[in-house]
Amino acid sequence: MTTPPNTTKAAAFRGIWPALLTPLNADLSIDHTRLAIHCKSLLARGCPGVTSFGTTGEGPSFSMTERKEAIEKLIGNGILASQIMVSTSCAALPETLELTQHAVKLGVHGCLMLPPFFLKGVSDQGVIDSYRYVIDRMGEDLPKLKLYLYHIPQVTGVGLSHQVIRALKQQYPDTILGIKDSACTTAHSVGLAEAFMKDLTVYVGFEPDLPEMGRRGSTGAISGLANFMPRLVSRLVTQPDAPTTASERERVIQLIDLLGAYSLMPALKGIMAMLSGDPTWLRVRAPLVALSAEEFKSLERTILAFGINPDRD
Repeated sequence: MTTPPNTTKAAAFRGIWPALLTPLNADLSIDHTRLAIHCKSLLARGCPGVTSFGTTGEGPSFSMTERKEAIEKLIGNGILASQIMVSTSCAALPETLELTQHAVKLGVHGCLMLPPFFLKGVSDQGVIDSYRYVIDRMGEDLPKLKLYLYHIPQVTGVGLSHQVIRALKQQYPDTILGIKDSACTTAHSVGLAEAFMKDLTVYVGFEPDLPEMGRRGSTGAISGLANFMPRLVSRLVTQPDAPTTASERERVIQLIDLLGAYSLMPALKGIMAMLSGDPTWLRVRAPLVALSAEEFKSLERTILAFGINPDRD
């Protein structure tokens, strides 16, 4: 059954907020200049905002100091705070709290937050208590916090059950605005939409599911592929029944299948290096390993054959 779009959640984000790749200097520090240039390019191509330090952005590989400085420099380099979503997820709750307070004080649109992801097999109550730890300590900044729950259990080993989502929304109805579901399972995303879309916006990170979720009221996405094909990703969710949607969805599936031969984040950075002609995009932080010269040449041949059109995609 199709759920009509919820028109009461004006505060929740709309459109495509790319899950930013993080460019690095030779010493593997963050390249703030390239990051700002990349953000401005995406905003110029129609993205309402960008998302920093999520899974695609290697977020947990950077320290609190680095992550704070990066957001401050993005704003200093001309990106509006309201155009930035920050993943403030850390394994240690006090660090998640500190990053969230910092982001909210800067005036960012919102914060994307994982459950703590070091300990596994924790109970629903433990997950609820973890979010409560952060939210209840926001103090005077709580009314400004827009929080998006982030479900990606294949990476974290800790998921967000319906019970957790329902309890948090009931306790913090003005704070919890949405859910990012990156479990990459259509049935799971549809189940979230059927259970919560009337009260929350459910977004998916798996691009082939965007048309189905768009029909069910989803209004946008935080997408890794949107680093280099933001217009196509936007069309999938905002125009789910357009004549071109089926073929564009199949094109995205083909690209994801092609990338399956590589480690995902290094491959996404490889595409950026190829499209920009800038090999510095190949750099990643451990534990990720950059593409070898042979792997990059193979990826380049694959992507050239596939074809990415910056003016259309």
